[in-house]
Amino acid sequence: MLRRSLLVGADATNIELVAAAAAGDQGAWDTLVERYTALLWSMADAADVVQTTWLRLVEHLDRITDPERLPGWLATTARREAQRVARRADWPRPGDDFAVIADGGAALDDRLLRDERDAALWAALALLDEACQRLLRVLIADPAPSYADVAVVFGMKIGSIGPTRQRCLAKLRRLALAAGLDDLGGLGGLEGGIS
Repeated sequence: MLRRSLLVGADATNIELVAAAAAGDQGAWDTLVERYTALLWSMADAADVVQTTWLRLVEHLDRITDPERLPGWLATTARREAQRVARRADWPRPGDDFAVIADGGAALDDRLLRDERDAALWAALALLDEACQRLLRVLIADPAPSYADVAVVFGMKIGSIGPTRQRCLAKLRRLALAAGLDDLGGLGGLEGGIS
């Protein structure tokens, strides 16, 4: 049974949070969820994958031997769950699902153009190698994970994340331009667009 505690705050380490959550501290669990939910959503844009990953953590919380590596454990678990779910034939892919627009006029045209641009951009992203796709998805999460967490998840040095991001964005720009996309906007929160 979880209990509320004020002993473990938002600035607590993963070691403190995992130990407190394993002991039933609801506040510690809430902090873990707040800290890493964006990371999970960036790994798999599907609620059932994110929820299943949290469930796996609950099931294995007392067996986490190195809590400082929790971001990597969560990312690996989410990636494996996403792969399991994606193997199902009926799983939708980005761009397959189109929103129904109720009202017409100029707003419809603007939204249609934005949706077409976004679908083409997702298609260009899908042409990138898996490492670039994963890195860009993680970095556009809101709120963005820290570079320290990204380094742990990807097994990268913190200093190589920015340059790798820039190379991936340059590849994405080339693919998007080749697909005829001229107005790329801010690309969903990537700092400075992809210029």
